[in-house]
Amino acid sequence: MQQPTIFVVDDDARVRDSLRWLLESVSLQVETFGSAADFLHACGPHRRGCLILDIRMADISGLQLQDILAERGFRLPIIMLSGHGDVRTAVRVVQKGAVDFIEKPFNGQELLDRIHSVLAADAHRYQEESANTAICKRIDSLTPREREVLDWVVSGTANKRIAAELGISIKTVEVHRARVMEKMAAKSVAELTAMRITCRLH
Repeated sequence: MQQPTIFVVDDDARVRDSLRWLLESVSLQVETFGSAADFLHACGPHRRGCLILDIRMADISGLQLQDILAERGFRLPIIMLSGHGDVRTAVRVVQKGAVDFIEKPFNGQELLDRIHSVLAADAHRYQEESANTAICKRIDSLTPREREVLDWVVSGTANKRIAAELGISIKTVEVHRARVMEKMAAKSVAELTAMRITCRLH
């Protein structure tokens, strides 16, 4: 699994240096940027970790960068920092997808606790998505006939009825059914049904 990185985007060098020291003191991987443009130039949507973002910057603001990242398919959780916090702004950034809004000056330990919580949640999401992708690849590996049998099986249809509907023998249905269960690594019809739902097959 890719090592998560804490990306710090703030046009105040003192804040960047302070955050780098804090994060590296607990062995977190850190990359800092003095502007949103520098961050966009250096990082792609495949990167994992957490983004600590200043809401007010001279070039592209934190709110504007938040919109750009959403448009480009970035999935990084965002913790927004502000030296001019207010309730309206906090609500706005959270509604736009940020996981938290923290006012400067911040408490170092509280920020670290929040970052660790965000990284744990992101790692869990990543593992779930990876597992779901693997399931969908298994479904894609099925032959057209096996896909048909899959659909009938998860609908609770008996082998005899499936054979009649597809115009094949019951023995052939049993063979296809066994292959489907093997390829999908499913131990039961209930598990097979859950896999089908995971890949949004209707």
